[in-house]
Amino acid sequence: MGDVKNFVVFAVFGILAACARPAWADEESLRAVIADLQARVEALEKKAAAQEARIQDQHKCFLEQEKTINNQEKNLRDYKATVEALDQRLHRQEPSAIEIGRGLEIGAGATVIVQGTNNANAGAGEDRADASYSADVTLAKEFESVNGRAFVHLEAGTGDGLEDNLALYSNVNRDADNNNDVHLTEAWYEQGSCHDRFAITFGKLDPTVYFDTNEAANDETTQFLGRIFRNNPAIEFPDNALGVRLAYMPKEWVEFNVGVFDANADWEKVGDDAFCAGQAALKPKVFGRQGNYRILGWYNDLPHTSWLTPTNDKEPAFGFALSFDQMVTDEVMLFCRYGWQDPRVYNPSLAATGDRIFSLEQSWSAGVRVEGGLWGREKDVLGLAVGQAIASGDYKKSNSALAAKSEGHLEAYYNIHLNDHLSISPDFQYIWNPFGQDVIGNTDPVCVWGLRSQIDF
Repeated sequence: MGDVKNFVVFAVFGILAACARPAWADEESLRAVIADLQARVEALEKKAAAQEARIQDQHKCFLEQEKTINNQEKNLRDYKATVEALDQRLHRQEPSAIEIGRGLEIGAGATVIVQGTNNANAGAGEDRADASYSADVTLAKEFESVNGRAFVHLEAGTGDGLEDNLALYSNVNRDADNNNDVHLTEAWYEQGSCHDRFAITFGKLDPTVYFDTNEAANDETTQFLGRIFRNNPAIEFPDNALGVRLAYMPKEWVEFNVGVFDANADWEKVGDDAFCAGQAALKPKVFGRQGNYRILGWYNDLPHTSWLTPTNDKEPAFGFALSFDQMVTDEVMLFCRYGWQDPRVYNPSLAATGDRIFSLEQSWSAGVRVEGGLWGREKDVLGLAVGQAIASGDYKKSNSALAAKSEGHLEAYYNIHLNDHLSISPDFQYIWNPFGQDVIGNTDPVCVWGLRSQIDF
């Protein structure tokens, strides 16, 4: 602005020098004109400075508004994610649901699995390959006016796969289903209230939908096939049965679930034998990335037999478990599970292949899920996990001939997304100390190679 001032003064002097006649020059008038021009220049400078200050203020205000908008957009995304979680948290949704009417959805899928092993240890230990398939149809209806939801799940399948040829504490194909007829797997009604902070679900329920869940290891159709990684084998879950479940989510980052189910799943003498479970789940964002940390306690009132005092055959069973999963990058999730149950008792109705009675005291597993964006395949998924099923100490004491070593499991799969309706997954499992090395004449490790295809309609 100083250069402008000098230029104006110089120009004024030049004009006056060129146009005025010395004889007529009025020195006082000239000074007055110069003073007036100087005052105008100073006023212009002040005005320009004020405008510049206003521009700076407006720029600062714009930056603050931009920051506020970004925060609001982030809050909106978080809120949207929370709403979706609230809508889906109470049941694992089938991936192929199609809306066919207002609030009415139908889904269908099929899973085909082929597995081979070098050591079918429940028989002669020969090489063997087997297959299995399952098909699912789901129907869900939203009752928006009353904030309710109904759900029906029909399932059919054929083939035990390799499971009837392997003697293991925890077997290798969670999807195996040898009921060739169509059966009703789930049928329930759910009522939400208090803006979905509270919900009650009742009917024929799958307890594993609500308890011992895990984002990285909870779906045998797309994730790990081995049972030890699908759910904790140290939890004595009943089959899908009559039950009721209550959920309460006081905050977005915490959820409580309690459930009571028919322990023998036979719909007879309801209430005589019950499986009860309670779970608390924390859902924090660690360094901005979602995590889930669950602790579970359970009680099974079915008659259990004491290992060391067999005449005590009406004992209950109980235990606790942990299930954690945490995103550590945009593509990588870590997970782990741990479970413990009463080592003093066993359920006579639960046995490994060949009617081999046993019970576990502990189980743990840990692994990683990596999404394919790291190598340009955004919808592919790589999974790797390791774990152990640890036999009960009293089980080992009950028979001095038992080795009862901890059975180890390693599994890796790669889910290849071919299109929105088809994916295939090569799968490999390695089991050491199968059945605690207590299969007579066969203590060798078991290798299982597999290929799974998942079709979604």
